[in-house]
Amino acid sequence: MTKYVFVTGGVVSGLGKGITAASLGRLLKARGLKVASQKLDPYINVDPGTMSPYQHGEVYVTEDGAETDLDLGHYERFIDEDLNKYSNLTTGKVYWNVLNKERRGEYLGSTVQVIPHITNEIKDFVYSVGRKTGADVVITEIGGTIGDIESQPFIEAVRQISLEVGRENSLFIHVTLVPFLSGSNEHKSKPTQHSVKELQGLGINPSIIVLRCDEPLEESIFQKIALFCNVKPDCVIENLTLPNLYEAPLMLEKQGLAEVVCRELGIETEKPDLRDWEDLCDRINRSHEKTVDIGLVGKYVALHDAYLSVVEALHHAGYQHGLTVNIHWLDSEMINDDNAEEMLSAMDGIIVPGGFGSRGIEGMITAARYAREKDIPYFGICLGMQVSAIEFARNVCGLPDANSGEFDEDSPDKVIDFMPGQSDDIDKGGTLRLGSYPCVIKKGTVMERCYGSSEITERHRHRYEFNNDYREAFTSRGMTLSGISPDGTLVETMELSDRDFFVGVQYHPEFKSRPNRPHPLFIGFIGAAEKRASAHRE
Repeated sequence: MTKYVFVTGGVVSGLGKGITAASLGRLLKARGLKVASQKLDPYINVDPGTMSPYQHGEVYVTEDGAETDLDLGHYERFIDEDLNKYSNLTTGKVYWNVLNKERRGEYLGSTVQVIPHITNEIKDFVYSVGRKTGADVVITEIGGTIGDIESQPFIEAVRQISLEVGRENSLFIHVTLVPFLSGSNEHKSKPTQHSVKELQGLGINPSIIVLRCDEPLEESIFQKIALFCNVKPDCVIENLTLPNLYEAPLMLEKQGLAEVVCRELGIETEKPDLRDWEDLCDRINRSHEKTVDIGLVGKYVALHDAYLSVVEALHHAGYQHGLTVNIHWLDSEMINDDNAEEMLSAMDGIIVPGGFGSRGIEGMITAARYAREKDIPYFGICLGMQVSAIEFARNVCGLPDANSGEFDEDSPDKVIDFMPGQSDDIDKGGTLRLGSYPCVIKKGTVMERCYGSSEITERHRHRYEFNNDYREAFTSRGMTLSGISPDGTLVETMELSDRDFFVGVQYHPEFKSRPNRPHPLFIGFIGAAEKRASAHRE
């Protein structure tokens, strides 16, 4: 029978429930178990797809096109399993589904209530991921903090699941903060006690308590929390703040987290094989001798989580090359022709990631031009490819008013425009080109060199495309359309093939990068940046 692990958080938000859940998934997978992960989010949006990156960080896209919470990126990177639409559920989606069922008469005239209708919808979703994946263990993270009003239906639903599947097939992990008071020079357990009491008042007794802390805890803290929170002494786990988040699974393994989880769930497993993860952490620890400087030019740089997967993919490639990637956060609104030299000349590579809207676009175009003219490795992702196309059209193809239909509907040369059959008078949510699509790679290109393959599949999240009316204008002036959809209708990638790396891709390769299996395009980009850095040092 599938086992269920529920991860909740207490005291404050932002404690790293997602990293704890992802680390546990890695540890269980290392024991030969099949693991599935999911996140229940209490906000009322149907999904994060229409939310500002400043509100919620990046939107993570799964293979099947679900727009999800960024914690799913942690799950995929740690567990190295592709997630799906059953991996993220919001309050908005729950009520959307329930109200649609009510309108169709599926409740046979019943009064629709939080219990049982809302909780049943949540339960069906939690059960579905186990059915769809055949997982031995389903790890479900409940967003928010215990005590939040909006989280209560989710807490009630997982409480019912625990009763339905039996205590032997389910357990609760509660992640809390143990603050350190410098004035008295001691850690305080009282916030954890209050948080557990709040959870118990909702009918849930946590089996394991994970204590987030910045400094190692004294033994008395473990004993006090075990006693007052009614858990076994070895079920109180320390979770220290680490300089490198990928060390978290190894730290939690030493603390005995996975061993306790397997014992409490009655799972007998083989010994964990964590050699590849240990090798990864060794590479990370040895990567500080060499560095490259990468300028990340974006419009959301004030919140680094808006580009979380891009940042992680850059670091993954750095580990592969045995170096540290220094990311310089460059606000595209601040870049112009007058200061481009000052802001960009010290960069070993320039990356322009995805985004929406016209704000800051001219600064991105300036960065793309500077990279092209100064032969600096350039990597344009989604919007980054589009701005490089606009720049090329303006300054190489002789089309000074070239633009995207997204930014200037009246432009005489919309080199980027709507996908066929789409227009601006449609709902925004879920109408982008989403999920995995194939791409055929042209021979003799940087793309082929990086991938080592003639056909690939990558995840998309966009509405606008390269305008096919300008294919000839681009190729006749040196731009290689190096990746095309199998039916030949959509330009997926473009590049200057005579450069070490000047590549734009319409998709989001960052979503498929893993710490122990970096994405080939990021490997190629950082390799080109390292070559430039070495040349400068000489």
